[in-house]
Amino acid sequence: MVFMGSEKYPAENGFDAFLKKHGGSDNASTDCERTIFQFDVQRKHFREALDRWAQFFICPLMIKDAIDREVEAVDSEYQLAKPSDSHRKEMLFGSLAKPKHPMGKFCWGNAQTLMHEPREKNIDIYQCLREFWKRHYSAHYMTLALQSKETLDTLEEWARDIFSKIPNNGLPRPDFSHLLDPFDTPAYNKLYRVVPVRKVHALTITWALPPQEKYYRIKPLHYISWLIGHEGTGSILSLLRKKCLALALFGGNSETGFDQNTTYSIFSISITLTDEGFQNFYQVAHVVFQYLKMLQKMGPQKRIYEEIQKIEANEFQYQEQTDPIEYVEDICENMQLFPKEDFLTGDQLLFEYNPEVISAALNLLTPDKANLLLLSPEHEGHCYLKEKWFGTQYSVEDISQEWRDQWIGDFSLNPDLHLPAENKFIATDFTLKTSDSPDTEFPVQIVNNGKGSLWFKKDTKFKIPKAYVRFSLISPLVQKSPGNLVLFDLFVNILAHNLAEPAYEADVAQLEYKLVAGEHSLVIKVKGFNHKLPLLLNLIVDYLADFTAAPDVFAMFYEQLKKTYFNILIKPEKLGKDLRLLILEHSRWSIIQKYQAIMKGLSKADLMDFVCCFKSELYAEGLVQGNFISSESKEFLQYIIDKLQFTPLSAEVPVLFQVVELPQEPHLCKVKSLNKGDANSEVTVYYQSGPKSLRDHALMELLVMHMEEPCFDFLRTKETLGYHVYPTCRNTSGILGFSITVETQATKFNTELVEMKIEDFMANFGEKMASLTDEAFKTQVTALIKLKECEDTHLGEEVDRNWFEVLTQQYVFDRLNKEIEALKLITKSELVSSFMEFRGQSSKKLSIHVVGFGEAEYDPPVEDDGGEAQPAQADSDGEHRSSLYSEVSKLTFLPASALLASATAITDIHAFRSSLNLYPYHKILK
Repeated sequence: MVFMGSEKYPAENGFDAFLKKHGGSDNASTDCERTIFQFDVQRKHFREALDRWAQFFICPLMIKDAIDREVEAVDSEYQLAKPSDSHRKEMLFGSLAKPKHPMGKFCWGNAQTLMHEPREKNIDIYQCLREFWKRHYSAHYMTLALQSKETLDTLEEWARDIFSKIPNNGLPRPDFSHLLDPFDTPAYNKLYRVVPVRKVHALTITWALPPQEKYYRIKPLHYISWLIGHEGTGSILSLLRKKCLALALFGGNSETGFDQNTTYSIFSISITLTDEGFQNFYQVAHVVFQYLKMLQKMGPQKRIYEEIQKIEANEFQYQEQTDPIEYVEDICENMQLFPKEDFLTGDQLLFEYNPEVISAALNLLTPDKANLLLLSPEHEGHCYLKEKWFGTQYSVEDISQEWRDQWIGDFSLNPDLHLPAENKFIATDFTLKTSDSPDTEFPVQIVNNGKGSLWFKKDTKFKIPKAYVRFSLISPLVQKSPGNLVLFDLFVNILAHNLAEPAYEADVAQLEYKLVAGEHSLVIKVKGFNHKLPLLLNLIVDYLADFTAAPDVFAMFYEQLKKTYFNILIKPEKLGKDLRLLILEHSRWSIIQKYQAIMKGLSKADLMDFVCCFKSELYAEGLVQGNFISSESKEFLQYIIDKLQFTPLSAEVPVLFQVVELPQEPHLCKVKSLNKGDANSEVTVYYQSGPKSLRDHALMELLVMHMEEPCFDFLRTKETLGYHVYPTCRNTSGILGFSITVETQATKFNTELVEMKIEDFMANFGEKMASLTDEAFKTQVTALIKLKECEDTHLGEEVDRNWFEVLTQQYVFDRLNKEIEALKLITKSELVSSFMEFRGQSSKKLSIHVVGFGEAEYDPPVEDDGGEAQPAQADSDGEHRSSLYSEVSKLTFLPASALLASATAITDIHAFRSSLNLYPYHKILK
């Protein structure tokens, strides 16, 4: 509400419009004990933006008639969060707190709590808002962080000048520190079985500890979570993986307000289980408790603490600049938490080793103080309780007496569990190398032969002892069939699993690696301190060359991949994207086709055949950037070629798809969401432009930039259609277009109505474009140029841009400069006519609707979220009639109604696609 105009600047969307005009952005987030506001803008408009922004805290209008609209935005955000298992777990966990404790509150808010209930009880929400603002938006609780290239004196003067008018109510800061032990209740230390939204088996073990924030100099929970989350030999996960009981483990405290506040600190361990692990979850918990008992017996280890300290200090010393808006956000929050001398370092460094403090936290992590949460689709039909706000189905029971007795006694330690050995990957050489070739502004091709090519650029700008190495191993096999794509995914997952333990030390030493199953290639990415980076790359290539898959590991990942595809398909935004690309890109396979292929069955022999063929014929293309010299870089490619012993490709593999040319009349592909418990719908209206030039791309970006703020204002602020509303510039395998997306709820809006509103917006925007002033046009062009001229904040940004050129084989490394030059020559009439082209008779329009479940879509009403769930009806043979889990192996196409009568409905994607012409392969090179 405070964003919506102030006495000094009354325009409702004025601040957003001002930022969009000057290449800026803004956001705000609420947490349990703090709210953070942040924005960025071009430097020359910084002072004016600060003045406009400060008025939110000095005298916001908080217009009464905007309340209902903003409640709708809050409600949409809540609806979007409802299908998220992590939010559901959090709400269920909070509900275990003592009655009236703030941790048990409904911390999201929705239309029921912010509109309907207050009206029934004659509570004036507007009055409550004003009082809340007066009580909490007071200068003496606030911290402020500014970053700019202005001098510090100037920034200080502006801060005094602009922010000194923020009122100070003189009241003591709200304090919750008397509300300790929120989870010291009979509902805690139980086993909760939960039905998740996604198909996943997971065990979460949680302890509620006294608040640990005051120990930030020692960070006891960081030390403990570092050991718990270790994945090397002797660790919890290493042992569970060997027994095929678990796939992943995360432990610790996320430092969000829910996990750490003035009333308690959480310590939790979440383990993604295999089917076998789910059947034996008490065994899994036992391994965790054995490891913790070992740590308690041995006590804190100075060697390990100092190793973590050294790693964190190296990272801090050589850290790259982060995005300024994120940096000021972090500092501003740190100012609330730490004394002045630690504002910049308090959240990052380990300052002092204190074994007593670490032991005190460690000794609380015992089985009798733990709460267990077990998620599994198998629980469906057996969980008769329902969490009030998210409707999560769960049941509660005592922890098994047999295990409880064992854990109370002096149970034995596990000889397979031990502390990590010394880490050979920690960098000790931070010297910057002297170049062995001329410095260049852009990457240069230093190897080019039948087996591969390598692009190289020595970093001379950021001057840090780090580097990025990326390789794309291109193969014609990947896109041959949906079955091949499934085998490719299995291959990459099992390879990552095989590497997890040997490469974990590197991961700990801030060397990162990622294996990605790309659309046409296996992508290997490594980055970090260059000193030990070649060790890591060689390790990955060795495991790739000698790939093996044990039968139980194959079975475990085969089952997991079924769940992964299912979990992607039930998300409306993922399904919408999959459909759009399936229609547009010729010979692309959809995730549904992959799901069908995996359900039909593939064997370990199929996988080994695929891998053998994949490795036999490849083209390796790489990029090396950072603190390496060209001779070292050539060795990386040579190592891959020597180790894998592949033959060159017999024919060139295209790294893009061919794209269909859409017909000139509008088409609609409308399908039902694949999660029948989800009210969220997604509508994307896409306009195709065609195979265009670099200049056209710049023009399209400019158009979308003009559109952002009016689109948000029209479709979200005024029409309240949903929380996420945005236009996007689309480059689909070299073919340009743009789209407008609205994520809405079927409980409120019909997707066809949403599309009509998008059309209304387009007409409204057309009028705006027709009356666009020269000044407004120039301002926007300048803003886009300034964004493109913005220096990279860190080496990774430059690498990402260059890697896109290598991966798509376009190699236009100076693309930004060319786009800037093009923008300088674009005229207002070109911009206007480019938009009018999409409004004309010849517009190529494709709408994708993924339709959620709710009354606006004529679905039968869902039972009320309040109260407890009733037992599901069982058939005579005891089987349950209906499952929460939808069938995702086929789509339900819906017809268009009279509202969109002008659009032709697509009900057979393959037939529609094959009836169209294909554009030739196209790259945007000039």
